[in-house]
Amino acid sequence: MIDVNAHILLIYTGGTIGMVENPATGSLEPFDFAHLNNHIPELQRFKFHVDHIVFDPVIDSSEITPEHWKKMVHIIEDNYDDYDGFVVLHGTDTMAYTASALSFMLENLHKPVVLTGAQLPIGKLRTDAKENLITALEIAADKNQLGYPIVPEVCVFFQNDLLRGNRSTKVNADNFNAFKSYNYPNLGKSGIQIRYERKAIHTPDYEKKTIFHYRLDNRIASLKLFPGIDKQTVEAILTLKNIRAVILETYGSGNAPLSPWFLDLIRETVKRGVIIVNISQCEIGLVNMQRYETGRELLRAGVISGFDATFEAALAKLMFLIGHKYDKEDIKIRMRVPLIGEITRPEDRDNETI
Repeated sequence: MIDVNAHILLIYTGGTIGMVENPATGSLEPFDFAHLNNHIPELQRFKFHVDHIVFDPVIDSSEITPEHWKKMVHIIEDNYDDYDGFVVLHGTDTMAYTASALSFMLENLHKPVVLTGAQLPIGKLRTDAKENLITALEIAADKNQLGYPIVPEVCVFFQNDLLRGNRSTKVNADNFNAFKSYNYPNLGKSGIQIRYERKAIHTPDYEKKTIFHYRLDNRIASLKLFPGIDKQTVEAILTLKNIRAVILETYGSGNAPLSPWFLDLIRETVKRGVIIVNISQCEIGLVNMQRYETGRELLRAGVISGFDATFEAALAKLMFLIGHKYDKEDIKIRMRVPLIGEITRPEDRDNETI
């Protein structure tokens, strides 16, 4: 049920969705959002009100940093009481990173924050921008019969799929269906109607306030294993100065080489107080370090499981926890439990009803 009295704030950070082609030069330029209805006349059929804020300057998504995430949160916090929902227009390349970060920075979110973008500029004849933007606005304005938002969480809408933000990842640079959520059900699907998977959608505690967080620490590295990786490469990453955490991208269900030099480097890094989180290179499935001896060796060395988290979610969660200055043991505990639906542990998978 779309609330005809809803007020939605559109936040344009940059990206293809907000570009039009200059007829004289052929180059892409940001269009004037004051003339949004001229580009998408279908918006005039909505009964709810849409305002907009545009980043100045707009940011190519490959240039996004934690400072831009903080700016988005500031905009949402400053306007939180005046709007029923928020739509963030964002470049596709780092949209899943931003969605993951915002999911932790907006604690106990009561209102929809829908990220969307496009593979083609809004002025192109075959653009996907109009469909994505129109539906994202509808989702932000949708409420249930009790008047509560249907999707009160950070999510990504793209090419008919509504995904939990911290479960999404970009999988396609050429086609319109650019994002997938491999290890968690879609929150919804748009067709003739928008069909929501109510059981999959997070329900906040409406008795408690939303908390806006700004502390992030990006002293994190990633190490992706490959056959033939040598000691010098691994050592260079694990001994980086001031590093606080490393995301170890392993094979299969969390497996890695048993070479003595490799395990010695892992143990030495953990002893220095660096947190190492094990994430699988596989898109589907989860890390289970109890399954094979290679995983058990990592577990004994002090590596912790990232379960079925996306790389983007693991990175954002570490930035968030380290930024809040939790001690090492506390961070290790919090990385093993879902804060906002970003992971499913093996024992929880066995009891899933969705």
